Amino acid sequence: MSNEVMNKEKWVLLFREIGLDDATMTAWHKEFEARYPDEHLSFLEWLNVSKNEIELIRAQ
Repeated sequence: MSNEVMNKEKWVLLFREIGLDDATMTAWHKEFEARYPDEHLSFLEWLNVSKNEIELIRAQ
């Protein structure tokens, strides 16, 4: 396994490579937040997303 750190940009690239658009990614986050809010927060922190951006993502 690589020692590279996962981040938002890499994750978005993975989503784009499988055909997800912005609307689908937003829907994915909404569903993740609704079903598993604590895990969603942990996931966003794992991606090194800033606290301000986390608030914006979770408020969508």
